[in-house]
Amino acid sequence: MRKTEILNKIKNGNVFIYPTDTIYGIGCNALLTDSVKEIRLIKNRPKSPFSIIVPSKQWIFDNCILTNEQKEEIETKLPGPYTFIIELNNKCEISKSINPKDNTIGLRIPDHYITDIVKELGVPIVTTSANKHGEQFMTSIENLDSDIENEVEFMIYDGEKTAKPSKIINFVTEEVIER
Repeated sequence: MRKTEILNKIKNGNVFIYPTDTIYGIGCNALLTDSVKEIRLIKNRPKSPFSIIVPSKQWIFDNCILTNEQKEEIETKLPGPYTFIIELNNKCEISKSINPKDNTIGLRIPDHYITDIVKELGVPIVTTSANKHGEQFMTSIENLDSDIENEVEFMIYDGEKTAKPSKIINFVTEEVIER
């Protein structure tokens, strides 16, 4: 599948599986509520917040509430295997279905070519592990749940992933969670 076709499918709301610098994710255009709700159904995860991959650090600085120290931490750790939980100052930039509970969001910029796709797309995509809620996350095509495979429109496969999920740095609660 060509890059142009991938970009068009994402813009149009297709749900898809893709690699990151850590594990495989399932995602969609983070602006499209119907697509986000579709991922919730696929994963059997009705209320828990999702994270997003953003097009740039500038997107974070423009849409989130950050201290100077937090900005420095983002500058030094991204791109990389981190998810930052941050308070939004502009919730209209993403679907409210991503985090229906409050005004925070998990943000990623992976050290992987998927970031280039998101940058070219110009809008965030949902990033959540490619598995049903509570089950083992996908590291290769062999451990992809067939129910999930049947529900997505396309997949970008990049071989087996041997990393663990991203480290969560929560700026709101000041917690760090290693998974």
